Amino acid sequence: MSRRSHVAAIMACLAGAGLTLYAVTRTWSRTVEHRPGLSDLTTVRTGADAQPWLIGLAVVALAGAGALLATKGLARRVLGGVLAATGAGIVAGALLARTGTTLWPVAAVLGGVAVMVGGVLAVRHGHEWAAMSARYERKPRVPAERAPADELAPADNRAAWDALDRGDDPTA
Repeated sequence: MSRRSHVAAIMACLAGAGLTLYAVTRTWSRTVEHRPGLSDLTTVRTGADAQPWLIGLAVVALAGAGALLATKGLARRVLGGVLAATGAGIVAGALLARTGTTLWPVAAVLGGVAVMVGGVLAVRHGHEWAAMSARYERKPRVPAERAPADELAPADNRAAWDALDRGDDPTA
């Protein structure tokens, strides 16, 4: 269950962020001003025009989906809370900006709900998920008194440079 919930949380955040980014850039409202004797004046507003911060929240959700892979333990659960709050912000912003009769605000709401679901999964199950391999973590430094003697001595590359000066291939 933990592996499936991990993948589900990441995919929900990615899909929700992508759907939100796409929906916010579409036309949410169109107003037509009829002017006597002149052509009609049409004004088009996208979701980003109505609520510019929705793009920022979607980018945070996208970055958070990637960060779910790199974090572990309590940090992952806190990140899940941030993702859930980000999804709630997307839903609120899309509902506040909903104008016209287009379906793009609804798509943005669905994207926000998907991000919230991914965040809730991370809060609930994040501590159970596997972490990245230890080879990606920083290795502690070995104190000088316990380090091998060859690690303490500076590398002598002079012989290799002299061989290159003579035209010899030091790798042969």
